Amino acid sequence: MRPTGPRASTSASPRKPRAADAAGLPVALNRGFVYREQIGPAHAGRSVVDHLVSRYAHSSASEWAARLAASQVELDGRTAGGDELLQAGQHLAWHRSPWNEPDVPLHYDLLHQDAAVLAVAKPSGLPTMPAGGFLEHTLLALVRAHHPEARPLHRLGRFTSGLVVFARTPAAAAALGLAWRRHEVVKDYRALVSGHPACDVLDISMAIGPVAHPRLGTVFGASERGKPAHSTATVIARRESATLCNVRITTGRPHQIRIHLAWAGHPLVGDPLYGAGGQPLADAPALPGDGDYLLHAHRVRCAHPDGNGVLDLEAPPPAVLCP
Repeated sequence: MRPTGPRASTSASPRKPRAADAAGLPVALNRGFVYREQIGPAHAGRSVVDHLVSRYAHSSASEWAARLAASQVELDGRTAGGDELLQAGQHLAWHRSPWNEPDVPLHYDLLHQDAAVLAVAKPSGLPTMPAGGFLEHTLLALVRAHHPEARPLHRLGRFTSGLVVFARTPAAAAALGLAWRRHEVVKDYRALVSGHPACDVLDISMAIGPVAHPRLGTVFGASERGKPAHSTATVIARRESATLCNVRITTGRPHQIRIHLAWAGHPLVGDPLYGAGGQPLADAPALPGDGDYLLHAHRVRCAHPDGNGVLDLEAPPPAVLCP
């Protein structure tokens, strides 16, 4: 069931300017967000401020003290002072004030739509889901502005472009989610890798799990103690110093293609994080969301969740990832 007709491009409506930067120019703030959690036994006995510093390592103890003084943190519905000792089962909430999110491409292409499934093409640079400094500048927010029922079935890295599939009903989400877990979904990517592989097919089964990172403590990387992962990279075209590959993944571990191709000795062109061996580069401690690597989710093929026929979706790759 391939999408037919011209693709529709959808952009976000600009947010109303509500503040000004240091130069007095207007900036558009999001609506803020409330981060909620229930305290587990492992964190009981910590003070509120110590827990927040550990839980949200992007902010210092003094920054958390300022937020607590501004009544931005609640414990079981009451304003927290910071010295309270946490107990298992309590509810902690941080009311994050509105902030100006980083500029990213705020559009997507609609590739396919029926009663059960929605498929879109995400541009490189746009996060799929909220995380870190991104809340409204995400594909999920853009899609739900027009399709509030949409549920993403997978996610792409920020700089991975291409196909993202959403379910539009609970039944479709259940059926497609089961197909994903059973590895019944064909997922093909286009990748430009450094160098020239010695053979035309690389069958990679290196496990992926947490590895050391100088800034974050750990990130995902090639690890014998990690979870099983499988990718098959097939050469499409060899260029002067790089190779264009089709990569089919059976599993969907975080950053799997980036890690697997780097582990095989051919990191993605433009990837600042993973080097040969599938480990973070020691001399350039980039973050997982950094970079401008060349990776595109090209095709998803599986049974249609309504039980009739095959869902065969494609997102045309950019010119640099075409033969």
